[in-house]
Amino acid sequence: MSAEFPTERTAIVTGVGAPRGIGRVVARRLASEGWSLALIDIDELGINEFAKQLEAEGVDDVVAIPTDISSAESVDAAFAIIDAQLPAVVGLVNLAGIPCPTPLLDLSLEEWNRVLAVNATGSFLMLKAAARRMVTTGVGRIVNTSSITAFDGGGTFSKGAYAAAKAAVLGLSRGAARELGPFGITVNTVAPGPIDTDIMGGRLTDERKAGMAADIPMGRVGRPEDIAALVSFLLSEEAGYITGATYQVDGGKYMH
Repeated sequence: MSAEFPTERTAIVTGVGAPRGIGRVVARRLASEGWSLALIDIDELGINEFAKQLEAEGVDDVVAIPTDISSAESVDAAFAIIDAQLPAVVGLVNLAGIPCPTPLLDLSLEEWNRVLAVNATGSFLMLKAAARRMVTTGVGRIVNTSSITAFDGGGTFSKGAYAAAKAAVLGLSRGAARELGPFGITVNTVAPGPIDTDIMGGRLTDERKAGMAADIPMGRVGRPEDIAALVSFLLSEEAGYITGATYQVDGGKYMH
C-alpha cells in the first residue's frame, strides 16, 4: 500500500548532459513542479553547466553528479551523494542511453556489450538503487525509456543492438512493476518515436524533419516537450494506479 505522497521529494533524471536532449526539458519541467533534482550523466561539464543554468533560473535544490550508470560502483557513489544532500528519492527517470547505427553483421562484441551496458544495465542499476530507497518510504515513481525501435527493429540511426537493448528495458519495467507494486512503487515505460534531439544524428534540418514525418500520421517528428509532459504525469501523485504500462510517443508511427 502506498504511503502519503511527500511534499519534499527528489527526482533523479539521467541523461541530462546534452544541451538538445530530452533530459534537460524533463528536468526543467519537474523543477517547476516542486521536485528537487539529482542530475545524472557521464558528461561532467554538461551537467555542471546545466545545474548552474537551473540555479540562475531560481531552482534551489539541484545537485549535479557525474556518473557512469553502467558501473555499480559509480551508481552507488551517486546515491550516497543524493542521500546526503537531497530529500527522499520518490522519482526516477531513466533517460540516459546511446544509439547504435552499426548493422549487426558489422557489430563487434565490444560495441554490443557497450550498447547493452548503457541502455539496459544502466537502467537496471539506477532502478535497483532508487527502488531500495523507495521501499523504505512506501512510495515511488519510476519511468524507464525504451523506443519504438524495440517494436520495429530500428532504422537509419539505431539498428538491431539498440532494438535489443530497448526491448530489454520493456521486460525490466514489467518485471519491476510486478515486484515493486506491493511497496507502493509504480514502474512505467516511455517508448519515443523520432524526437528532434541530437541522438537522431545531429540537428534536424527542416528537410530531414519533413522526410522523417512522411509516414507519421501526426505529420511531424516529436519534441522533447512531448516526452516531458508524459513523464511529469507518470511521476505525479495522480498516477499511483498506473504501472507496468508502455506509452508510445511517436505520433502514430508504429501501431500494433
